[in-house]
Formats: sequence, structure tokens, C-alpha cells
Amino acid sequence: MKFLEKHILITGCASGIGLAQTRAFLSEGAKVYGVDRSEMKENLGEQFHFFQGDASDERFVNELSEKIEKLDILCNTAGVLDDYLPLEKTSFSLWQTILHNNLDSMFLITKVFLPKILQAQGAILNMSSIAGMVAGGGGISYTTSKHAVSGFSKQLALDMAPENVHVLAIAPGAIETPMNRKDFEENGGEMARSVAEETPMKRWAKPEEVARLTLFLASEDAKYMTGSVVTFDGGWTTK
Repeated sequence: MKFLEKHILITGCASGIGLAQTRAFLSEGAKVYGVDRSEMKENLGEQFHFFQGDASDERFVNELSEKIEKLDILCNTAGVLDDYLPLEKTSFSLWQTILHNNLDSMFLITKVFLPKILQAQGAILNMSSIAGMVAGGGGISYTTSKHAVSGFSKQLALDMAPENVHVLAIAPGAIETPMNRKDFEENGGEMARSVAEETPMKRWAKPEEVARLTLFLASEDAKYMTGSVVTFDGGWTTK
């Protein structure tokens, strides 16, 4: 029970990586607060507290902060894709939507909860992507937003290091989640097969694999890694 009596906040908890992270922390004894726009479809027990709402809504986040008195670890996991659209096919509205969801929400919830994390000398884990490391992992909006997440994480890590708060970004590659279900369903799953073939390990990872990495990165054992953007991509960025 590595996280017994620890209080964790996870955005995007209702599915995919966020749900896997939620289950993993609960299995290690933590009390988990989950945020998602979508409904939570399963009962995860009395140590889990769900708040349905938009993490990019300032009023919602401020009200949430009043309900959560103590926080040790923040996992900014929520995010959206842009269907791999290039600049010429990206509307300004889509650009704003992707950056708002992937970046503004992270800024807002981190800023509001930072005093609690400072008090706990805890950890902040931000979900970046291989699209935050190299081009080709998404469209123009998504790639821009994830590069910004990586930069945000590095600067925040530098600022927080003297306070003994460690900040890390996780940069996953191909992870099989509901967010990329279309890759498996459209055109007979051609996109999913193509991505697997281009990945040196020749497969997609499962959300539970990212969750296990998260447990380590959130622990005291990873504190000296602060500022790192940790790739988890089956070798994609080694190419």
C-alpha cells in the first residue's frame, strides 16, 4: 500500500488512461478524487469521490478546491485529439478547442490546487504525448498543445524544485483507449495496424501499463527525476 492516506486528484478519470490511473492508486490505498465531463459508469468504492464537470471551467475548479481539503498528487490526464488534421484543414475554432482542453485546463487546475500540493510537498504529473516530443503523433493543434504541456511541465518543475514538489510529464505513444477507438474501427482498423507497424515494438500499449508507470513517477522514488518528460512509446521516438 504505497499510497495509503495519500490524496490524489485525477482529471479524465472516466475512461482510458485516467480510469486506469484511478484504479491503480485505489489499489495502493489512496483516496482518489476524479474529475470528468462524462459520467462515471462504475462504482470504484468508498475511497473514490467523483465530480462531474469541466476542468477548464474556472468556477467549477474553484468550487472543487473548496471540497478537497488535502491534496498530495495531481494527475492532469484529461485531453482530446484533433483527428491528425494539418494546418490547412484546421479551423480556428478547432485550434482553440484543442488548446483550451489540453492546456488551459491544466494551467487552471494546477494553479488552483498548487497551494495544497506545496503544503504536502507532493507531485504533479502532466499527460503529454510523443506529439509533445516530435512531429507526426497528431495534427497541428494536438502537437502544438502537447509541446506546450511539456514546456509547462519543465518550467513548473524548475519553479517548484526548491519547494520539494516534483513535476513530471508522461509522453505516451500508441495507447489503446476509447479516445482513439476510431483508429481500430474505421476502414477495418487500417490506422491501428499502421501505427502498430510503425512502432518498433509492433504493438499498442494498454492504459494499465501507463498507470503502473504513473505509480512510480508519483512516488518519492522518482522525486529526483523532476522536470523529465518520460517517454512511454514502444521505441517510437528512437527512430
